[in-house]
Amino acid sequence: MRSAPPRAAVARGPDTRPHAVVIGSGFGGLAAAVRLGARGYRVTVLERLDAPGGRARVHRQDGFTFDAGPTIVTAPFLFEELWALRGRRLADDVELVPLSPFYQLRFADGSTFDCSGDPAAMRAEVARLSPGDVAGYERFMRLSQEACRIGFEQLGHVPFGSLSAMARVVPALVRLGGLLSVHGLVARHVRDERLRVALSFHPLLIGGNPFSASGLYALIAHLERRWGVWWATGGTGSLVRGLVGLIEDGGGAVRLGAEVRRITVRDRRATGVALASGETVPADVVVSNADSAWTYGELLPPEHRRRRWTDGRLRRARHSMGLFVWHFGTRRRYEGVGHHTILLGPRYRELLRDIFGRKVLAPDFSLYLHRPTATDPSMAPPGCDSFYVLAPVPNLDAGIDWAAAAEPYRRAIARHLEDTLLPGLEDAVVTSRVATPQDFRDDLLSPRGAGFGLEPVLWQSAWFRPHNRSEELENLYLVGAGTHPGAGLPGVLSSAKVLDALVPHARA
Repeated sequence: MRSAPPRAAVARGPDTRPHAVVIGSGFGGLAAAVRLGARGYRVTVLERLDAPGGRARVHRQDGFTFDAGPTIVTAPFLFEELWALRGRRLADDVELVPLSPFYQLRFADGSTFDCSGDPAAMRAEVARLSPGDVAGYERFMRLSQEACRIGFEQLGHVPFGSLSAMARVVPALVRLGGLLSVHGLVARHVRDERLRVALSFHPLLIGGNPFSASGLYALIAHLERRWGVWWATGGTGSLVRGLVGLIEDGGGAVRLGAEVRRITVRDRRATGVALASGETVPADVVVSNADSAWTYGELLPPEHRRRRWTDGRLRRARHSMGLFVWHFGTRRRYEGVGHHTILLGPRYRELLRDIFGRKVLAPDFSLYLHRPTATDPSMAPPGCDSFYVLAPVPNLDAGIDWAAAAEPYRRAIARHLEDTLLPGLEDAVVTSRVATPQDFRDDLLSPRGAGFGLEPVLWQSAWFRPHNRSEELENLYLVGAGTHPGAGLPGVLSSAKVLDALVPHARA
């Protein structure tokens, strides 16, 4: 069985600690493994693919390095906590570089907005676009700060295992605009539509529609201001490698090419997993980092699907949009292009309706362009640039034949980039790879090809989301984007932190 590259071998005797199995090696699963190891468990992470990371795995092609998934690191203290559990410093293994500005928004009318963590610079940007909205912007940021304090700092790592726990926070959610959409909440404070977009697009980073995601997700604006936006030198794959090292240093293992077919059960308790190879891996604790819909719909035997989230509700749930991702490398550098750029199309609201509601592939698009070589030249050969452009698209419920649609859609994106930011792009591209919602379904086992699991609407948040402790089986726990608190690096890392309140310390 292949395994992730180990650090220096350490001689150890038989490990008699209770065994925890983690299904999947995304950031949620790796963080859970580190935390379980710190609680006294011998941990085995099982990954079906040939590299760790899940959505955060790395592609290396023709001398270029492409992060497959997350490219924005926020709330880095959550990573620092994991390294501290092993008596180490994050800086021992990973260099984080602060980005400023965080990203530039480019509107269809040619205007721009640079988002940063500098309050004075942000006020100046708001005043440049709409002087009359500065006071409203300040009011919104105070609300975002309070939402972040309650929704992220106080509740992001707290399990919502009972309806009473949810009832206790409802008054705060209502007061902070949780019953409104993020865009609706922002619109109460600023009038300029460009600012409304700039202050409300953040739910798209976690799979939500700004016009339907709960206003509580306005907390992201303050989260970014307080903890910044960072780049991990070498790409987010360096964080994956670092976490694998922490697991192995603690006596755990990350096994690759190990596909879990089902969770084994005895007396309503999870007892381990059965692999596609026929091997059974016994465990005292099972943690699934697979999508919650996949965990309950495919890994749990049918006779054990009895409760709220496993009796069909997940099949009826609203899933996030899909993602079309084009990685490409160029033979030249585009020095005027920043690390993160968001290019907004002319039909913002209507495009989101096409993606989330009508589920049609529109001829226009809004794009997120990632140029890591703006900060880290190691991501490409000398004199070259590495890029990642992402377009939100409908998930597989749309019935799009991506085998036929992918290449025309990529060419349309390439033409748009060439006409706006990247002149001469067609002749400059030297390597290319594409991922569609079908790839998310086939490679990452993401139901409906959704890029972020369940859509972050109010009735699919906190207690209304699949719980971190399974309602079906004892000793089964969930982490990752499909459970509380949700998608995004802070969310999936916090889902692993929730386990500290649920999984008992191991007993030898």
